[in-house]
Amino acid sequence: MRSLRHLLPSAGSLIVFEAAGRLSSFTAAGRELGMTQAAVSYAVRGLEEQLGAKLFQRRHRQVLLTEAGERFHADVSLGLSHIRKSAEDLRLQATGGHVTLAASTAFGSFWMMPRLQQFRDELPGVDLRIQTADRDLDIIAEGIPLGVRGGVPRDWPDYHSLSLADEEIFPVAGPNYLAKFGLPETVAELAMHRLIHLEEPYREAPNWDEWFASAGTSLRNAERGLRINDYALVIQAVMEGQGISLGWRHLVERLVASGLLVPVTDHVLRTGIGFHVIWPKNRELSDNARKVRDWLVAQA
Repeated sequence: MRSLRHLLPSAGSLIVFEAAGRLSSFTAAGRELGMTQAAVSYAVRGLEEQLGAKLFQRRHRQVLLTEAGERFHADVSLGLSHIRKSAEDLRLQATGGHVTLAASTAFGSFWMMPRLQQFRDELPGVDLRIQTADRDLDIIAEGIPLGVRGGVPRDWPDYHSLSLADEEIFPVAGPNYLAKFGLPETVAELAMHRLIHLEEPYREAPNWDEWFASAGTSLRNAERGLRINDYALVIQAVMEGQGISLGWRHLVERLVASGLLVPVTDHVLRTGIGFHVIWPKNRELSDNARKVRDWLVAQA
């Protein structure tokens, strides 16, 4: 059996072919690769002879892929992209590089930001980049080493996970609101106050109806009240005295400790799920990414 070395075209000729097919020009491909137009044309001609197939239709100032060329170009492009990504991953593992953490805006704002100086003090050699999004990112597809996600680990079969916090929810208000309207001490009293609703567009989150149900009652006029689709804005509205919202303990505990938020009633909804740091099973973490993961877990 002939070896792959004799069956497969050289990597150089495949790189030239990919660029020429993508740009539909030998001249443009040469400009991108630092080659002359003649060198690109020679490499492509050699590839066509090796494969025994015409890959391009030559036209004035333009080349177009043939039907066979289009099929081959799709496979070559996919293969080269996988090779490039694997090489980048290995390079990052070797050099450490930066570490990206994907998380919600709320986690970045209320959990990570207050701890950022501590992070810098304890991991001074790590370049941390926090990437927030409205929805949970596919960190495998995005090439991101770490993410923070709410739910249960069995829902993420492609990821390892470690717990950061249990989901515990209780109402919170700002001092200005309480000075004006008073502190509701019971669930029944709370139902009469201005409630701020989180309308989470992508991530599932318990709402006021569920919180009141967990307290053994129902919320009348559930549609009444301010509605916001971003939790960071919800908390800002609460601190501005606009009403009372649900507070996730791991996000608001520092604001409560500083007096910027005040817990309302004694009832806490415990959902049985939690928030976790996750990382792909199909990739090894770099040394710095492992340090970030372990630091996050140590804060729990």
